[in-house]
Amino acid sequence: MDPMNRGPEDFSQDRRDDSTAGRGARRPPRDPLTPDFGQPAPALARTVQLVSGDYLLTVNPVDGSEIEPCPPGDRPGRPVKYDATERIELARAARPPMPPGPALPRLPLLERQEDRERLVRLLARGRSVRLTGPSGSGRTALLDQVAEDCLGIAPDGVVRLSGHLRSVDDVLHELFGAVYNAPLHRPDRTQMLELVHEVGAVVVLDDLEFGGAQLDELLEATPECAFLLAATPDVPAPSADSHVEEVFLGGLGRGSSLELLERAVGRVLTDEEAQWAGDLWFESEGLPLRFAQAGALLRQRDQLRADPNAFDEFGYFSDTPVDAPFDASDGHDVPLPSLAEGAAPAALLASRLSASARATLRFAVALGGEIPHQAHLPALVGDQHADAALAELVSNALVTPVGGRYRLAAGVQVQLEAAGYGDDVVEQARTAARHYAWWAGHPSVGPERVAAECDALLAALRVLVPAAPVPEEEIPASVELVRAAAPAFAAGLAWSAWERALRSGQEAARRVGLVSEEAYFHHELGILALLEGQLDRARAELEASIGLRGALADKRGSIAGRRALALVADRSGGVLPGGRTAAGEEVPDAMYEESQSPPGGVPAAFAMPEAPSEPETLVTRQAPPAPPAPTVIGGGKAPSRKSVVSGTRRNLVAAGAGALLAAVLGTVVTLGATSNNNEPPSDKVNTNPSASAGENGGGLGADKAEGSGNGKGGGSGSGESAGPTDPGKDGIPGTADDPTPSTGSSGTPSDDPSGTKSPSKSPSKSPSKSPSKSPTKSPTKSPTKSPSPSDDPTTTSPTPTPTETSPEPTTPGTTDTASSPVSSAPVSSSAPVSSSAAGSPSGSGSSSGSVM
Repeated sequence: MDPMNRGPEDFSQDRRDDSTAGRGARRPPRDPLTPDFGQPAPALARTVQLVSGDYLLTVNPVDGSEIEPCPPGDRPGRPVKYDATERIELARAARPPMPPGPALPRLPLLERQEDRERLVRLLARGRSVRLTGPSGSGRTALLDQVAEDCLGIAPDGVVRLSGHLRSVDDVLHELFGAVYNAPLHRPDRTQMLELVHEVGAVVVLDDLEFGGAQLDELLEATPECAFLLAATPDVPAPSADSHVEEVFLGGLGRGSSLELLERAVGRVLTDEEAQWAGDLWFESEGLPLRFAQAGALLRQRDQLRADPNAFDEFGYFSDTPVDAPFDASDGHDVPLPSLAEGAAPAALLASRLSASARATLRFAVALGGEIPHQAHLPALVGDQHADAALAELVSNALVTPVGGRYRLAAGVQVQLEAAGYGDDVVEQARTAARHYAWWAGHPSVGPERVAAECDALLAALRVLVPAAPVPEEEIPASVELVRAAAPAFAAGLAWSAWERALRSGQEAARRVGLVSEEAYFHHELGILALLEGQLDRARAELEASIGLRGALADKRGSIAGRRALALVADRSGGVLPGGRTAAGEEVPDAMYEESQSPPGGVPAAFAMPEAPSEPETLVTRQAPPAPPAPTVIGGGKAPSRKSVVSGTRRNLVAAGAGALLAAVLGTVVTLGATSNNNEPPSDKVNTNPSASAGENGGGLGADKAEGSGNGKGGGSGSGESAGPTDPGKDGIPGTADDPTPSTGSSGTPSDDPSGTKSPSKSPSKSPSKSPSKSPTKSPTKSPTKSPSPSDDPTTTSPTPTPTETSPEPTTPGTTDTASSPVSSAPVSSSAPVSSSAAGSPSGSGSSSGSVM
């Protein structure tokens, strides 16, 4: 999909003619005999836009989600909290659905009044409490009563959450969604922590599955909340510094257990039943769940005593011969269940249920204990009245509420598997997966409804992914389910379920060799990692997706992946590995271009043996990395860097500087010998002067030669003036009688290529070595070196830089402190070097003046 050109092709449909209304696919021509029975247009794929932190996410189920920086105008404002009326409505919607049929009697809380009052007192003081008890001890029923008592304590009311298969981040985001009104907005972790820090509520968290440091993280993120945590003894305990009160919940006493059993049966127990209940209390340690199930067994016994054929239609007596004699001497009496059946009653209770209820139990066993929503039962079971099966399961205490749904009660899963309800787990899970795939992809189903059913969907994937697919399946049911449910999880802000579904789908697609589906799952995992700030993982997932889609020639999918990968590279602050940009182009060498040399000079490791031919070209290729302590060579001393040159390297640098100075002076001598002082070139203006006037108006002779016939402005390249020059024979300086001509001739305004005033302690030494090298060095070095001091604005120093051998500062624009005589940059010839360097090749006399 092309993110910049959103149109009908985004949904894998053909474009229609401009005159055709709507954006659906082209319909085939209608049959004139049946004009009203044409094929309906396929439903459009749903795309949802939401904001997560600084990103704008477009959930696209066709080619993959798209992500981009959120424009300032599309960013939502600060979320606001729900008012009291909205909180009540949300709490009602978060409760498990009531089963159809008459309302079931609510069993009382026995021996829990003291614990109830203690919990309310602690929560009213702002203390967090952990209620620890075994499964079946009545923790959920006690939490319901305490939540009703704490409605007016906190300013944000009471928030009911479920910790089943939830992490700390999941609990924090669910708390944020329960308090703040922020549709299609998932804040990043920083903003989310800031918002939940302001929440003041009593948070009732049932089925907690973490403790220790993770629980400390939850409590530190919500300092204004008082938590009522319910957990089993096998969950890690809170840390010693968490200041969480511990309340232990045990079983009921013998008398309370018998009273609870009478309430469940609806009558007074007989002596035989009371004795049987006493043995059951000793076996079950007084757990209320066992007596609720025992009450269901006694109710079924009463029905059988009234009508022996009461459960025939449900198959209870299906294995009994029809002509078996019935002994009526006992007055239709049915014996009590055995003690083993009373301690593990799930199989006996299920055998007396309806066919729809037993089929529901088979799906629950296949889904790891998750009960599908009652609205799905008619389609799963194949009975339009199957939604009534939930009422049977609740009345027989085979299921228990968990958050906004139902699960099998403690121990029921194992008991039903032993009774044969888990023989066809894979087939039941495959049937559930195909139904959920059709339902989750239907346009009328919102993402919030799919996210609420995420536990059942993920349970089906846990069964199907390791199992072998059916050979005749073109696309496995697990892959179909993930393709339909994963976009809904993303749009419904259930990102933990989104990630688990994508990983299951990626594994299933890899097993069966569906490369296109695997590429889609890799792309979605990369988008999710980018949203969570995990850039390395996002890069790996996106690169895998682009590689697979490139092999399939999927252009639109590759474009979406490359754009997301470009955003990853932008956020990571670098280019992608492999020498390519985020868009896939090769990175040119010019990306390493350096605009100027370092402030303290060029490291010696970067020095080149010979200067390039074009002086105005800077260093455009990055050299190998410098050693840990590089030697810095420069024309001036940096104020914050100490230059150290020692050993052979110092001798080589000094020798090179002397040779270069000798060549420059030889060039000046040669040009001065051929110049004509009688005809100064006043009508010729050089556009690239070698020097400019100083602060006091002084400068080289080239700047003041015009109009000064006495030649006082001529300089010999040193800081001292030599006075007027004797013209010699025929007015030409430097004849045979004077083999050392003056280097400050006014007839050569650009004779000094270095463009600097290099003071010298012994002016007579530097010309003595120049005649031998001037014929060879002057044609090549002089033309290329002279433009550098003025043409390169990046190599000039803005302020005069004094040297150790010259008391007066050099003129601005003529000194390059970031260059060296042996540097690879062509501007290195402009570094000021004293004349003593030419006279002492060993470098002993130039280390203080030219090498810093």
